[in-house]
Amino acid sequence: MTNNIKEQITNDLKQAKEAGQLKASRIREIVQNAVSQVTDEFKSGSTEIRSLVKDAVAAVVENVQQQGEELKENITASIEGAIDGVTSLRRKANAKTHAEVRELQAKLDSEEEELQQEIERLLGDIEETGKDTSPNIRAAIESAISTLKNSEEAALLQKRYAQLQAQLAILRANLAARYGGRYEDVKEYLDDAKNWYNKTRTQAEPIAEQVEQKRSLLEEKMGDAGVALAKKERQIKRILSELLQTATDYLRDKKPPTT
Repeated sequence: MTNNIKEQITNDLKQAKEAGQLKASRIREIVQNAVSQVTDEFKSGSTEIRSLVKDAVAAVVENVQQQGEELKENITASIEGAIDGVTSLRRKANAKTHAEVRELQAKLDSEEEELQQEIERLLGDIEETGKDTSPNIRAAIESAISTLKNSEEAALLQKRYAQLQAQLAILRANLAARYGGRYEDVKEYLDDAKNWYNKTRTQAEPIAEQVEQKRSLLEEKMGDAGVALAKKERQIKRILSELLQTATDYLRDKKPPTT
C-alpha cells in the first residue's frame, strides 16, 4: 500500500510538471486525492495511516527538492493535502453533525420565542386583572411585571451566550481553514459568527468609545474575511486569525462586570 501511494503521487506529480501545472494548489490536490482513497481502509489514528501520511509527504519532497524558493510552499501544500485526505471522511460526518446542531438550535430558538410570547400574554392578563384592584395593589402588580419584563441579569446572560457562540464560530472557521476544510465550511462558520454577533447588539446600548472602535474593527475584519473567502485567497488563514484575535479583544471588553 505504501509503495502504491508513493508511486501514484510520483506519477501524478510528473504529469503535472509536464503539463506546467506543478504548483502548490495542484500538489495539495494530488496528495489529498491519493491519501483519501486509502485512509478509509484503516482505523483513525492507526500506525498504517501515520505511515501513509509520512510516505505521501516524502514522495513530494523527493520530487520538488530542486525548486528553490517554492520548496517550502510546496512541502506545506503536501502536508495540508495529507491532513485533508486523512480527515476528509470525518469532516463530512462533522459537517452533518453541525447541520443537525444548527437545526436543533433553530428549533430551540423558536421554542424559546414561543415561550417568551406566552409569558408576555400571561403577564398582560395579570396586568389587566390588576386594573380592577385598589391603586396600591395595581401599582405593586405593575411594578412586579415591569421588573420581570426588564430583567437586566437575563438580558446580560442572553447577550453573553451570543458573544461566546460568535467567538466559537470564528474559532471553527479558523480550524477549518487551517486544517484543510472546504471553503463552504469556512463560509458557513463565518455566517454563523455574523448571526450570533448581530444578536449581541442592542438599539439603545451605551457603548464606550474604545469598545465602539473595537466593534468597528471586528466588523471590518469580518468583511475582509468574507471578501478573501469569496476570492479563495491564500491569506484567508491570516485574516481569520486576525479576526479571531479581534473578536476575543472585543468580546472581552463587552463581558458583563461581575457582581
